[in-house]
Amino acid sequence: MMQWLIGTWFIISSDAPIWLKGDKTAPTLNYTLIEKKGAYTLLDETKYTKNGKRKTIAGYDHAAPADAAAFVWRGKGMLFFVTSKWRVCLQDEAGEWAVIAYSKTLFTPEGVDIMSRRPALSQSSMAMIRKKMLQDSALAKHVDRLKMIDQK
Repeated sequence: MMQWLIGTWFIISSDAPIWLKGDKTAPTLNYTLIEKKGAYTLLDETKYTKNGKRKTIAGYDHAAPADAAAFVWRGKGMLFFVTSKWRVCLQDEAGEWAVIAYSKTLFTPEGVDIMSRRPALSQSSMAMIRKKMLQDSALAKHVDRLKMIDQK
């Protein structure tokens, strides 16, 4: 699962308050495979623009032992004490988009992001993703709260 995630993903739709407030735009998830303490893990850098400046929230994603699609994120630096569990719930066979769900943290409620390799997806792709989400009880409760995210 880790290899498939490597690279940059654009958060194009979300129900996370951090992206819905409007003061943070153009969020991306950037995954790099690294070796840490003898094991492979993902360096996870969430980047966004605020007040015209690019900012980064960094952490490490460790594969969850019981679920190949799940990870445990731990913050880097000042956020070392923050953890979150997240999971790839849906993904495109071609690797162009995915839906991830994440647990509540000290700073954020549980939520869902739709991420894409491109800054936007077609309306038909978004409709198909929403339909798939509605078929999953864990994701369905988020569908009505999802908003498109400004990638400019």
